Amino acid sequence: MAKLIEIHPTHPQPRRVGEIVQIIRDGGLIAYPTDSSYAFGCHIGDKKAIDRIHRIRRTDRKHNFTLVCSDLSEISTYARVDNWAYRLIKSMTPGPYTFILPATRGVPKRLQNPKRRTIGLRVPDHPLAHAVLERLGEPIMSSTLLLPGDSMPLTDPQEIDARIGTQIDAIIDAGPVGIEPTSVLDMTSGMVEVLREGRGDVSALL
Repeated sequence: MAKLIEIHPTHPQPRRVGEIVQIIRDGGLIAYPTDSSYAFGCHIGDKKAIDRIHRIRRTDRKHNFTLVCSDLSEISTYARVDNWAYRLIKSMTPGPYTFILPATRGVPKRLQNPKRRTIGLRVPDHPLAHAVLERLGEPIMSSTLLLPGDSMPLTDPQEIDARIGTQIDAIIDAGPVGIEPTSVLDMTSGMVEVLREGRGDVSALL
């Protein structure tokens, strides 16, 4: 059964942040809140945890994972970013946006889109996510907590526990969050293409 970790939504207790980070480092799979919805999270290099996400969500290798970063300083390690794209990303972060960019060699191939060699990156605006990322010292591999047959991500920790509590290691309860996933912006072609309209406002880009 998943361990339920209750934590303050705006002032996360350091001891509990440390507990979450240790679960991730030990290869655990967590459900955690972001500024858009709940998401799965695991260590960037953990193949077993990533395979578990595939099984729970019933996705294939074409599924786009996202690297959730603490700030923009980590982006150049994992993606090739032109100056125009960097300026736009900087103006929209932190926030509920996922940016699709060409992956660098620092990203394991199994995390990239197999055909396009791209990776999704985002910097969430949520105190708990930021605290965990800062303590971890590297991005979290993430995927929206959207289960097969559902049209919206799960948002209530108790429902998450009831539906997949036996399949993950921890559920981070920092109170309710939204039910909209991020807006997804493809920046691989020299311009911005809105792949999904979500919580983040993209009206200026349409």
